Amino acid sequence: MAKLPRALLVAASLCAVIGSYFSGSDFAANLIIWVAINVLMTASFRFVLLIGELNFAMAGFVGIGAYAGGIATTMYHLPLALALLLGAAAAGLISLVVGFVTLRAKGAYFLLVSFAFTEVLRLIYSKVDVIGGNSGMIGIFPPAYLARFYPAIVVLVVLFFLFVLYRMERSDFGKILVAIRNNDDLVQTVGIDVHLTKVWCLGIASFVTGICGALLAHANNVISPGDFSFLVAVYTLAYLKVGGESHILGAVLGAIVLTLLAQYALGFGAYEHIFYGAAIVIGVLLLPDGLFGLAQRMLSGRRWPEGSGS
Repeated sequence: MAKLPRALLVAASLCAVIGSYFSGSDFAANLIIWVAINVLMTASFRFVLLIGELNFAMAGFVGIGAYAGGIATTMYHLPLALALLLGAAAAGLISLVVGFVTLRAKGAYFLLVSFAFTEVLRLIYSKVDVIGGNSGMIGIFPPAYLARFYPAIVVLVVLFFLFVLYRMERSDFGKILVAIRNNDDLVQTVGIDVHLTKVWCLGIASFVTGICGALLAHANNVISPGDFSFLVAVYTLAYLKVGGESHILGAVLGAIVLTLLAQYALGFGAYEHIFYGAAIVIGVLLLPDGLFGLAQRMLSGRRWPEGSGS
């Protein structure tokens, strides 16, 4: 992470981990977990956006990671680390198959296919009695000896995968992804298999998304099909638009601000969705470059290096 302000990142990481450990209440601990998971989901959503595609199938892969991780814990009593890896692997492997079939489509066509995939998966969850059907799966707990440390574990996992996504975006592979978004025909002419590159991009993002699902399942302890509708992707897109697409830190800022704002909006009762929706609309209209762009302009003329997504 040579070009990011390392001292700032290290300080933020330490504060997040320490804060999650000494959170003092169940609500504060859960809020830290929700914020962290939303940050990583938004970053993984943005990673697919590097090739110019809106991946609404992300919500489906969150569900796959959650159910796979939940099954590993409740039915097979596997260690937490292995449950998280299985959730990520299940989402990643399935996404490779789905991506190979669907990523020949582009733009609105891929968006519609990914939306349909998410809704089909949600219906499948509701019909399979082994995983609880419509009632969902219950009893997904981290080991008792790790319960107190779980918020800190979530924060550390999220920070690690944010670093991985950032490094991949800044690598030659990330530059190829952006080139595909700009002109995939030109990339094809230099001997790069555009289709397989897109599939790998989706697979990497879905592996990370599967981790998010497994972390979420062990945080909520109960999951149901309704938790993984297309609205998950809609909210994630809102986080990204408000935070800014040009840098991975935009995903971080947008997810943090809107997740906290959603908790504040709960106090408005029936007007909650109006308040939350208005905040998103105002943010997008007044901040075309998102919160990250605003932060850049406020740093006394100093600009942070832009990511490949700019």
